[in-house]
Amino acid sequence: MQRGVDRQACFARDDDYFRYRQELGEAALKHACSVHAYVLMTNHVHLLVTPAEPGGVSRMMQAIGRRYVAGFNTRYRRTGTLWEGRFRSALVDSEEYVLACYRYIELNPVRAAMTLEPGDYRWSSYACNAAGVHDARVTPHEAYRRLGAVDRERLATYAALVAGGIAMEQAHDLAVHTQQQKPWGSERFRRQIEALTGREVEVRPRGRPAKPPHSAHPKK
Repeated sequence: MQRGVDRQACFARDDDYFRYRQELGEAALKHACSVHAYVLMTNHVHLLVTPAEPGGVSRMMQAIGRRYVAGFNTRYRRTGTLWEGRFRSALVDSEEYVLACYRYIELNPVRAAMTLEPGDYRWSSYACNAAGVHDARVTPHEAYRRLGAVDRERLATYAALVAGGIAMEQAHDLAVHTQQQKPWGSERFRRQIEALTGREVEVRPRGRPAKPPHSAHPKK
């Protein structure tokens, strides 16, 4: 996820959305990243991406950030950053979690009450994934490919999945894992990531941690 600084708009007119999508396609190709789903909201962007090599997503996002911000600042005679720090990301488990991520991304405009149907929103991959509209930026994930033996079957199955929505708890869970940049998936998947990285992968509860009853180093 990439968010505008102070939640300010990072797209002011249609041309900005077109330019970002162009930068996304070029950067994904250059840095060997497959984009499976995306949505460009007024003040943030969601992407589902698989890199071909370590560091690919970071390089892709840096390239998009530099080129898009430079053009945006020139067009609107502004200076400084446009994005709220570094993009946030979460490693996603396969199959049901990947497909839930697809739905979470493409249903964003509906959750934000910007449209009644995901197909009514122009700046997402929904038209490609659910209706077969060509989008050169989009590469189907293997979990998506397994939805049907032929394109028509996959499109119909996926459209039905999106029509079924995504559970509020599941959407919240994905949002929290992305915000905290923790792997999202099954218990087995999380344990595998912990074993590989040697790092804790559990999300932290929201809110400030409780203060200890006594200071470890009392004042003298």
